[in-house]
Amino acid sequence: MKGECSQTSIQIELPLRLVIHQSKFSFVDLFAGIGGFRIALEKLGGQCLGYSEIDKQAIQVYKQNFISYLNQDEIELGDITKIPELPANIDIVVGGVPCQPWSVAGCLRGFDDPRGKLWFDVIRLVNQSQPKSFIFENVSGLASPKNRENLELILHELENIGYCVKWKILNAYDFGLPQNRDRVFIVGIRKDIEKCQEYNFPESLKVHPKVLDILDELKNIKIVKKAKLDANTLFKGVIPPSRTRFQKDDELNDFFIFSDLRNGHTTIHSWDIIDTTDREKIICLTLLKHRRSKKYGNKDGNPLSFQNFQEIIPDIKLNELDNLVDKQIFRLTDDHKYEFVNSKNMTGINNIYRIILPAADIVPTLTATGAKDYIATVSISASHPEQYKRLFLEKIYKNKQYIPITAKHACKLQGFPKDFKYHEKDDIARRQFGNSVPIPVVEYVAKELLNILRI
Repeated sequence: MKGECSQTSIQIELPLRLVIHQSKFSFVDLFAGIGGFRIALEKLGGQCLGYSEIDKQAIQVYKQNFISYLNQDEIELGDITKIPELPANIDIVVGGVPCQPWSVAGCLRGFDDPRGKLWFDVIRLVNQSQPKSFIFENVSGLASPKNRENLELILHELENIGYCVKWKILNAYDFGLPQNRDRVFIVGIRKDIEKCQEYNFPESLKVHPKVLDILDELKNIKIVKKAKLDANTLFKGVIPPSRTRFQKDDELNDFFIFSDLRNGHTTIHSWDIIDTTDREKIICLTLLKHRRSKKYGNKDGNPLSFQNFQEIIPDIKLNELDNLVDKQIFRLTDDHKYEFVNSKNMTGINNIYRIILPAADIVPTLTATGAKDYIATVSISASHPEQYKRLFLEKIYKNKQYIPITAKHACKLQGFPKDFKYHEKDDIARRQFGNSVPIPVVEYVAKELLNILRI
């Protein structure tokens, strides 16, 4: 194991966050991962009585950062399904219950996924130990319409075992991190505790650093004031309904997406980076526009036959389509229709899905599976979408002025402290950070809870 958020290597025998002063409250760390919850609670004066985790690589990182000869009596609880009971007299139980069953990436299988059923072990242990309170975290998909009944069941069961329960979706961006990370937080307080119903989730800090503010490689980049543009210039009059809170309707996007299946003003297509004629570009855009038409099939994206193309472009020649096959932009299906080679959106093009500009407010949600996301190391400014795309291709893409999001970046983007020692293998460390919680969010959620508990 090696690696810290900071560049300086710190050699020290004891974990740097080890709480050796008189603790204010106790907690148990379920689904502990690499210790995101623990860092926040120890900062507030908590003492961990035990932790549960089954991933061996995560346990290694956890022990390296938190366990020493001074707290060897702390209980390693192991697999939650095999824990008979929790330590006595716990103030708070915390945990990031496995989120894959409720996420889009996990196909929203919910309780049909064995990991989804781990909620029942959580409820069992809370019921047995009756801690004063709990904080649980999960992906926002748990609160989606498809999973809403499951969320209601979880809340109902927690209330039935004696707790006042509240939940809310909180975003890491609202707590000082330049990451768009929505997560469901569930807080419960035992009903016999005065004012248990009065818990309120923390409000946004209104402190919003940009990506370049926290990454060392971007420190010297100056923010250029962006031009204000009308909707007709940006969207040809129709603003897409899928835009997020981080995309302004009067400004150019802070990122470029590599996809042959989309066509926003900052979308890079394969025909933008491969030598193609204007005529070939028109043919490609024709497939892009009509591939989702029900006229050509019931798929989300349908291939088009030569005859289909003739209906749209009457003078098209077969060799024009075949030339795009030769350039590996199109491919022929088994039934002799044409579809894009890059036919999966998140796959991107040339192993790139998204390049985020340094002046962006956020990076997309860090995930355990990782994404083909990069950060540009130079900034660009333009007053028109076509100029913006041209400058991006010339100055950033072709000159390779971009870097991958590494474990060092993920460490900062999740709010881990500079002295945190993460796994020496970057891919493993990135996965672990993607599975973790944004520490400042936990800290502020817990602060509000401690006020109610009068700790």
